[in-house]
Amino acid sequence: MSVVLASFHLNRFPRATAPEAVSRMGLDRPELVRTPGLRFWKLLGTGRGETMTLGADLRRWALFAVWEQESALDAFLAGSEIPARWASLDAERYSVRLEPLRSHGAWGGTNPLAGPTEQHSGRGARARPGAHGRSGEQPGDAVSADGLGGDEEDRTGAVERVAGPGPVAVLTRASIRVRRLRAFYGAIEPPARALADASGRLASVGVGEWPLARQATFSLWRSADEMQAYAYGDPAHREVLRRTRAEDWYAEELFVRFRPFGAEGTWDGRDPLG
Repeated sequence: MSVVLASFHLNRFPRATAPEAVSRMGLDRPELVRTPGLRFWKLLGTGRGETMTLGADLRRWALFAVWEQESALDAFLAGSEIPARWASLDAERYSVRLEPLRSHGAWGGTNPLAGPTEQHSGRGARARPGAHGRSGEQPGDAVSADGLGGDEEDRTGAVERVAGPGPVAVLTRASIRVRRLRAFYGAIEPPARALADASGRLASVGVGEWPLARQATFSLWRSADEMQAYAYGDPAHREVLRRTRAEDWYAEELFVRFRPFGAEGTWDGRDPLG
C-alpha cells in the first residue's frame, strides 16, 4: 500500500472579493491539473451552516486534495498561485493535513486514498443495498444524510491503519440517486441538528461538487469514540442509516477517517484543533 497524504482547505471570502472567488472555481482547474505530486483533487462549494443543506454559501469554498508526498503539498502552499490568490482575496483560510487511517468506497469509480494495486482491484465497486457489515467492520463507515455513518460492506480500495488517541477527521461523500433526492433531503434535518450538538464535534461543513446530487461532509472530532457515539447513539441518525441501505439512496459513496495534523489558519474565527 502506498502511503499518501491528504489536505483540506476551507476559505471564506468577504463580499467584495466573493465574485472573483466564484470565478476561480473554474479558472483554477488547469493549474491544479498541472500541479506536481497532486494525485486527486476536488474544488467544492459549501452549504450554509455545518452540514449538508439545500442552501449554498457563495462566499465559502473548499479544496480537498490527495498528494503523493508531503513535500508536494509544501511546494503547492509555498509556490502555487492558487493559495497566493486566496490570500490576495482576503479570505479567512483554514488548511489541515490529513493522514488516512481508514478508507473505503469510491469517488468517481476509485478510492483516491488507495495505492495503485488497490485502485485496480476495487475499480467501480459499490455497496449493495441492504448489506450488513462484515466481521471486523468498525462503526462510522457508511455515509448517512448528515455525512457520518454506520457499518458498511463495500471494501473498494480499502485502507486500514491503526488510529492512536487524539482528534480524528472524517470525510464522507455520496452520489445520490436522482429518484432518491427527495427522501435524502427530507431526512437531513433531525440528524443534522443532533450533529450540531454532538459531544466531541469540533467543526463540520457540508460540501459538494454539484448542487443537490453529489454531496459530502468534512468534520473534525475530539476523538474517534465521540464520533462513533454520535453515529450510533442518536436515534434519528440510526434511522437514516437504515433507510440509506433499505431504500438504496446512493449510486456511489466514500468514507475516510484521518488523523489531522499541521493545521494553519482559522475556521469561523478559531482553530478547532487548537
